[in-house]
Amino acid sequence: MERPPLVAKVVFILGLIFAISPWASPPVALAVGLALGLLSLNPFRAQTKSSTKYLLQASVVLLGFGMNLISVLRAGRSGILYTAVGITATLGMGYALGRIFKVEKVASFLISTGTAICGGSAIAAVAPILGADDEEMSVSLGTVFILNSIALLIFPAVGMSLHLSQQQFGLWAALAIHDTSSVVGAAHKYGEAATVIATTVKLARALWIVPLCIATAAFKHSKAKIQWPWFIFFFVLAAVANSYWHALAPVFRFLYRLGGIGLTATLFLIGAGISPATVKTVGVRPLVQGVVLWAIVAVGTVLLVRAAVIGI
Repeated sequence: MERPPLVAKVVFILGLIFAISPWASPPVALAVGLALGLLSLNPFRAQTKSSTKYLLQASVVLLGFGMNLISVLRAGRSGILYTAVGITATLGMGYALGRIFKVEKVASFLISTGTAICGGSAIAAVAPILGADDEEMSVSLGTVFILNSIALLIFPAVGMSLHLSQQQFGLWAALAIHDTSSVVGAAHKYGEAATVIATTVKLARALWIVPLCIATAAFKHSKAKIQWPWFIFFFVLAAVANSYWHALAPVFRFLYRLGGIGLTATLFLIGAGISPATVKTVGVRPLVQGVVLWAIVAVGTVLLVRAAVIGI
């Protein structure tokens, strides 16, 4: 039975209002969005899909006004080697798992890319180069978004049960969670120091979209336009301003809080964008590949973090 459009609109708007209220946290906002999406209570699905990317990028930039440049540089510098090794290993394992589970090559590579770098952003950047069709995009994005939702909900609890420090959790989240929104959301739930580490290392990791796109285009002999992650540049500018322009500290604190609200709203919209059709489209084999690959990355990185092999 189809739900009356007016009821769906009212419920969705009330959910969005809750997501930007002081009572909402990132995991709760995501859970509410998922509930509305799976119950077909998102009548603005097309608008949700188109606005989420830009709202996420704007929120990340605003969160830069709460970052200290010295912390940004230190986190990015110390994490670069581990990020390079981790991306290469993840892509290799993803290829092997795709062969084992007999996942179609393009979808397998997109899932591996999203796991290795930054989820939906990496998939969106690489897909045009590969010539991926809508079904392949839906499968890979659906897999990544489902796992993002799970990670956002369980990572803070796992981190606390393992007694990870703020620095350890921030680095673990940055290396083991796909999308920037879920990384920042999980770290924000864990603590302020974890948020700084997670955001900076994750954004440094996202820069690897560029060489991966170039390498993919060279291998495929593709002339597709590469989508550069320009919002990272503005995030750095915001961190520079916050680090050296102390006279505007009250304004920067307000912008940082606004970024947190925007992030929570983004997670609500991401959840609301997942429909029963999305879950059905994902299928079993790509989802199994994504889950196994993500589990290997998550367990491997947390073991390294706890053993102090990775540090900041």
